[in-house]
Formats: sequence, structure tokens, C-alpha cells
Amino acid sequence: MKTKILFFSILFFTACLLDLHAQGLTPPSEGKAVVYFTRVTKFGFAVSFEYFHNDKFIGVFKGQNYMRYEVDPGEHLFWVSTEDKEFVTADLKAGGVYIIIINVEMGVVKARVGLNPITVADAELFERAKELIEKKAPVVTSEEVIKKTTAKLEKKNFIPEKLDLYERVWKKEKNFPHISPDMAIPADQLD
Repeated sequence: MKTKILFFSILFFTACLLDLHAQGLTPPSEGKAVVYFTRVTKFGFAVSFEYFHNDKFIGVFKGQNYMRYEVDPGEHLFWVSTEDKEFVTADLKAGGVYIIIINVEMGVVKARVGLNPITVADAELFERAKELIEKKAPVVTSEEVIKKTTAKLEKKNFIPEKLDLYERVWKKEKNFPHISPDMAIPADQLD
């Protein structure tokens, strides 16, 4: 009997913890916009991707996870680095909630990345992203990791070099996706 009580107590406690950490799609703080970088596939689960906002390193994660990132409304450049570099431009509205699906593609040495901004019209991908976001808490890169990684990248002149290549070469050669204000997830689709 005591074993059953202990088992159900642990089960209840675990369920409560999972519920506390899962957040679902939530609107941003007043006057902000929010972008969910969402990796719904298990493919390439061991490969970490580094995330950037303009000239700033904002986080890193691997596997089937997501990162929630709040920003001021307006024009932005988001990009992800792994074996390749992929970019997405954005014009975000205040109060807007946006989702970027992180595609994992076969690379030469490690996985490559693709960025796919979606709307609710992309029903299957939207449901997969929403399910993941409801199931678990977002990955949060600690300030310590952000500082260490930023220092490492500064020594290599990594960010200015990649942004220069983006401006001079990549944005002319590739058709990178764009997030427009109207791509925000409607309020009735948020949790």
C-alpha cells in the first residue's frame, strides 16, 4: 500500500512539474514581438545549431527543442550557424507571435540547417510545432554560455565576417525567406 501511495505521489509530482515548465504559445511582453525557433524533427538530434539576431549570438540548442525569443517590433535579421549559415529577414509587429521551423538537412561533415517561417496555414507543421511547445519548456541558453560563446566568436571575427558575406554574396545568390507582419499566429490559436 505504501509503495502504491509513493508511486502515485511521484507520478503526480512529476506531472505537476511538467505542467509548470510547459508554456504553450504565449504572447510577448507589452510592446514586443516573439519568435519561436522550433526544431520539430529528431533527425540530427546530436548536432547543435547556434542562433543569432543581427550581430548578436542569442542561443544554442540541439535535438527536438525550441527557443522563445522576444524582440522589439520592426526589421530584423535572424540566422543560424552549423555546417552552413541560413538567414531569415523579418518585419515583426508589436504583439506578434511568429514561428520559424528549423529544418535539419544532410551535410558533408555535420547536419546543415534550413529556416522555414510558417503560419497556421501550414497546418501540419504548425500542429507539430504547437505540440512540441505545449509539451516542454523552451531551451534557455545561460548568460554564462552566451558570454563565453560571444568571446570565442569575437576572437575569430566570426559574426562580422559572416554578416559581410551575407551582405556581399549570400543575399544576392540565395532567396532567403522573409517573415511579414501578417504571418503572426492569430490570438485564437495561442494557448
